[in-house]
Amino acid sequence: MDKLTPAQRSKLMGKIKGKNTKPEVALARALWLRGYRYRKHNKTIFGTPDLSFKKTKIAVFVDSEFFHGKSWDDTAKRPKSNAEFWEKKILRNRARDREVNAYLTRQGWTVLRFWSEDIKKSLPKVMRIIGEAIEQKQRLVQFQDSAVKLPSGNYLQMADWPQAAEPSWSYDSAPKRRKKNR
Repeated sequence: MDKLTPAQRSKLMGKIKGKNTKPEVALARALWLRGYRYRKHNKTIFGTPDLSFKKTKIAVFVDSEFFHGKSWDDTAKRPKSNAEFWEKKILRNRARDREVNAYLTRQGWTVLRFWSEDIKKSLPKVMRIIGEAIEQKQRLVQFQDSAVKLPSGNYLQMADWPQAAEPSWSYDSAPKRRKKNR
């Protein structure tokens, strides 16, 4: 049984933030201090990730355990009051999370989701995971920038490309043009 009146509960629930939560701000600040640059709540990216690294296509979501149903399968942790409403809401949130993950992954994004308690308890581990993902994607971007994708799906590196001209040719050895007399 809820100890608060419906008006008190409504007021309390209305104060719960959807953006810039303490764990999200802590993660963003730690990443910024490490030199990582990102965008917050970029609406041009499907699902509006909490943090996004557009060049490396990494989307970071910081999910609340309650609203994203971390222990939803454990019926003892489900709310007793207004149970039907909460069940629909949490199941809808979980389905949307799966939809966002699938769509972004198909578009070549790496989706990283963290529970807010993970950030509170082990921020260095979360930072390491994000840092490794960024470095891995940067290497892939550099590789793809210097390579051509073949129809087979393999990549041909620029160093392997056949030479179109003599490799020893330079502008210094080119024939000189004569100036026209006027």
